[in-house]
Amino acid sequence: MAPSRAPLKAGDYTVLPLTVPGISSFPQQTTHYLYVRPHAPRVPDENTPRSLYANNLPIDANESSLRALFAKQLGGARIERVEIDGARPKKSTRGAAISAKAGKKRKRGAETGVGDIGLPDTWDAEVLSSGSGAVLVFVDRTSAELAMKEVTRAAKKRAEIVWTSDMPLGMERYRTHHELTFPSSDVLQATVNGYLTQWATMEAARARALKQARNVPDDDGFITVTKGGRAGPAKLEEAQAVAEKLKERQKPPADFYRFQTREKKKESAERLKREFQEDRKRVERMRARRGKIRPES
Repeated sequence: MAPSRAPLKAGDYTVLPLTVPGISSFPQQTTHYLYVRPHAPRVPDENTPRSLYANNLPIDANESSLRALFAKQLGGARIERVEIDGARPKKSTRGAAISAKAGKKRKRGAETGVGDIGLPDTWDAEVLSSGSGAVLVFVDRTSAELAMKEVTRAAKKRAEIVWTSDMPLGMERYRTHHELTFPSSDVLQATVNGYLTQWATMEAARARALKQARNVPDDDGFITVTKGGRAGPAKLEEAQAVAEKLKERQKPPADFYRFQTREKKKESAERLKREFQEDRKRVERMRARRGKIRPES
């Protein structure tokens, strides 16, 4: 039985004692107090009338354990979803191309970045911090009201509500953590392949978006200027050839004035004349030596 000294109310909360069975590391049975009230956020939404807020959750609480608590011991009310305060979002390591149904979401995710691919988890489940709370969204308003009535009734009658959870604690939890800290090469390879696949999908989506932005005018009729031209990127050899031509074109002309041209022509004529005279003298010397050389008998 739950202890009779526990208060029924703590402000707007109804105090529900939970009996926590012992485990191998702590075999003694303990009592944990769960605080439940109708959800009353500062900014209500459409789900507020069918929601309850539970505070001081057990550290091994998760969605399945909270569903089982209300379904089996508190009137059978069905919970649609559980929003635990500060809980990490679930990771997905299956990559971007999971199904054709999620095509639009996959495209938006690829444009923003690689968000759902990460390293394998080293913990099989997340342990909550002390005093954590959660919003329990039921299937309808009637189910939420029924669940609140059952919580109040169980608290008044001091009914024994046994807390059960499928999350391993103690030595088993840390043994699993040690095994997950050193994943196999197949798991790591699958993770890397998934990351690279989604990265390629993101880059392809980004390239398509940039290509479309070049030709689509905005609301004011202007076309956004983006990196790259209409043509594809030039090859390295072509770029170097264009740079050399531009460099030659930018050089100052050697014969800018007319007198420089005349002097250059005059120097060229004198050089040709000197070369002609040297060639003529060479021929005369060769003729003078002709006939003087006699072959040996």
